[in-house]
Amino acid sequence: MEALAVVGGGRPFLSSSSLGSSQPERSRRSSLSYTLKPIIRTHSHHYLSAFPSNSHLFSSPSQPSKTPPKIHIFLPRLVAALEEVDETYIMVKPDGVQRGLVGEVISRFEKKGFKLTGLKLFQCPRDLAEEHYKDLKAKPFFPKLIKYITSGPVVCMAWEGVGVVASARKLIGATDPLQAEPGTIRGDLAVQTGRNVVHGSDSPENGKREIGKAFDALLRYYHLLNLSDMITNLALWFKEGEICEWTPAVAQWLRE
Repeated sequence: MEALAVVGGGRPFLSSSSLGSSQPERSRRSSLSYTLKPIIRTHSHHYLSAFPSNSHLFSSPSQPSKTPPKIHIFLPRLVAALEEVDETYIMVKPDGVQRGLVGEVISRFEKKGFKLTGLKLFQCPRDLAEEHYKDLKAKPFFPKLIKYITSGPVVCMAWEGVGVVASARKLIGATDPLQAEPGTIRGDLAVQTGRNVVHGSDSPENGKREIGKAFDALLRYYHLLNLSDMITNLALWFKEGEICEWTPAVAQWLRE
């Protein structure tokens, strides 16, 4: 009779030599072998009452947080603080004046909420027209453009407001009226590029140059030296004293 012993949960196995009954009992016993499979029991440290679960012996030291502290900023007020008031030059061209569209153009800028600081009816001389459109001098249509802009009176306007240059370009619409969106001045009131009703500054820098504000500080300095005539002609459409500084009563309802 064979006796099998189990050590640590091991499983016994018999060699092929122990299967025959012709072998002596001692030989069969000696051929019995075992594989030992050790039993490893792990215990979580929270079962040890001597060491609480938050013991530093069983946990790695905590790393300092690298997350920066949150700064709460009310975004609209931050944006408002960074906004700058710009000036733009808007001109109703001879075709717009002849068609009686001056009031229509003014009303669109007023309804938008911009401030009118300069306004005059003006007959544009040739030298001023050439200076104004000097960037287009190499274009084949330049002579025709100069003839058109000097063919009748224009209405010169200076407008002021936050983002007024970019917003005015959207109000005016594309240069080609057929490509201008409905709702824009050119999209609603014009059909041909050569008769597109209105001009608007294409950048804040050009807005100041066309209005004349770019030279205000220099004009004041030259005025003290009685030399203001030397620089007056640098301002294109408005001369010193033609721009009115004022505060609309509705200003508080347009901006925070």
